Amino acid sequence: MDARRVGGRIAAARRALAAGGSLPVPVLRITNGLAMTSLVLSSCDLLRLCSDRSGPLGFPLGGRESATLLCQLASVVYLLSLFGAPSGSGHPKAPASDDEGAGSPRRARAADADAPAAMHAGVEGGDDEEIVATVVSGALPSHHLESRLGDCRRAARLRREALRRVTGRGVEGLPFDGMDYQAILGQCCEMPVGYVQVPVGVAGPLLLDGRQYHVPMATTEGCLVASVNRGCRAIAASGGAVSVLLRDAMSRAPVVKLPSAKRAAELKSFVEAAANFETLASFFNRYASFSSSCM
Repeated sequence: MDARRVGGRIAAARRALAAGGSLPVPVLRITNGLAMTSLVLSSCDLLRLCSDRSGPLGFPLGGRESATLLCQLASVVYLLSLFGAPSGSGHPKAPASDDEGAGSPRRARAADADAPAAMHAGVEGGDDEEIVATVVSGALPSHHLESRLGDCRRAARLRREALRRVTGRGVEGLPFDGMDYQAILGQCCEMPVGYVQVPVGVAGPLLLDGRQYHVPMATTEGCLVASVNRGCRAIAASGGAVSVLLRDAMSRAPVVKLPSAKRAAELKSFVEAAANFETLASFFNRYASFSSSCM
């Protein structure tokens, strides 16, 4: 019997034992330890034989060399078979007895452990009630609804219902219909549940650089659009306005946190001094590429 056939039989026996679960965990640990020990010892023996100059390893192999190679090959095949078999380090599941009904604690714990994975895997094809229950239980994060469902409007509607159940407060006063939820995905709002209506007025025409512009303004401040509209009329009556672009940039400024208002006032006085300002400006410009625009 050659070494390949022996290794194949060992692997087959290992798979059969793992599938049948006939060996207890301590016995599996002992067999694993024996296989590892055999692998280490046979490897050391082969290294010693190969490095022995007085009697170099040659072919055909003798009895000792053949036994060493056979032990090493069998150990390697056995250990490799462990990767394809269930781990023996965990506790085997005991079969449910006949007296364990549907409401038994063991079955309840098993159902609770398996429920999140099942709901998370089947959320794409589940009905609305199941998905909302999954979100409420925390098994499915709310921000994953769009990617899981592939329907932004449905995701917003189910998130809205989950929010109502979690908080106990209705959101009927928040408009839902009339919004393109696909258009705002990844753009301006995450986890939407509706939108807020803001009145939009228009002021003008504004005569600017020889052209007339009508300016839309979204606001809830009374008289704002009317005031801007009167200003546009005054500008038009005076012949229009001319614009000049002096600078196109973003303003940034460093923030300093101080322990008290007194220390903040002292820092303000220090910075306002011309010599101190130049010192601070040179320091910031030396360590930050954009600080020159701040100082």
